Amino acid sequence: MEHLTYGEVEAAGRRIAGRVRPVVVAPGDDGGRVWLALEYLQHTGSFKARGAQNFLLAHTEAGTLPAAGVTIASGGNAGLACAWAARELGVRATVFLPETAPAVKVARLRSYGAEVRLAGREYAEALAACEEFAADGGALASHAYDHPLIAAGAGTVLDEIVARLPGLDTVVVSVGGGGLFAGVAAAAREHGVRVVAVEPTGSRALGAALAAGHPVDVPVDSVAADSLGARRATALAVHASRQDGVRTVLVPDDAIVRARQALWDERRIAVEHAAATALAAVTELDDVAGERIAVLLCGANTDPSDLVAAG
Repeated sequence: MEHLTYGEVEAAGRRIAGRVRPVVVAPGDDGGRVWLALEYLQHTGSFKARGAQNFLLAHTEAGTLPAAGVTIASGGNAGLACAWAARELGVRATVFLPETAPAVKVARLRSYGAEVRLAGREYAEALAACEEFAADGGALASHAYDHPLIAAGAGTVLDEIVARLPGLDTVVVSVGGGGLFAGVAAAAREHGVRVVAVEPTGSRALGAALAAGHPVDVPVDSVAADSLGARRATALAVHASRQDGVRTVLVPDDAIVRARQALWDERRIAVEHAAATALAAVTELDDVAGERIAVLLCGANTDPSDLVAAG
């Protein structure tokens, strides 16, 4: 499947209604032009909870959720969301991490009831172990972002933003592998909202795919790589980026760091560098005069110790 439909986003919205926290929006400037969508307040601290719920609920409805439960290789937001969603639905979850994973991540995953297995020294080895586990034991393999049910679930946040901000012109969203972006773009097209897809200059899987004409592997070197460090964009994201009303923007790491610090200094909001990546792009937009803009702050699973006090 290479494209996502709005019907899939609508179906996801019906499935997860009442199971996730509705997004909160807040003014981002004094003129009411820029608004912040505070999705970092979501269960598990990121938008990933939406896709994880949709993925598991859809398989439950279809009768395709095995007794062995679900498995995923991810020590980040996707793993946390999968473990949380599984607990909410009474489903067994097995999460694979590299042996180098921080103890705090292992502990948090276990707090959601997940079985944590450590394999190898790098993510690729943990992923291979996860795939072997799914093949041998029959568990349902989930993915951090590369699945239409995951992307459609993420896209439900745009429907909620539009409902809270009538007359919205543009939404700005950070892009890693592209699951969130693909879902948001599908919903935005239905509502006539433009999408600005933002990547760090050192982690530009989507931009490279557009230049090549298809998904390609890219090197990753960015302060936001913990969340936006996908080496390859999904086919769903590449298709979405070719739609009318979609624009791609690159921002350097120093702008991301400044945007994240500004959120802390001015609002005491502590978000991931990935979330600040979207905000960093707002000053780069030269064609949005007079528009109503929403910036999606997608996650807050971050160590705030590097956010220094202002003044």
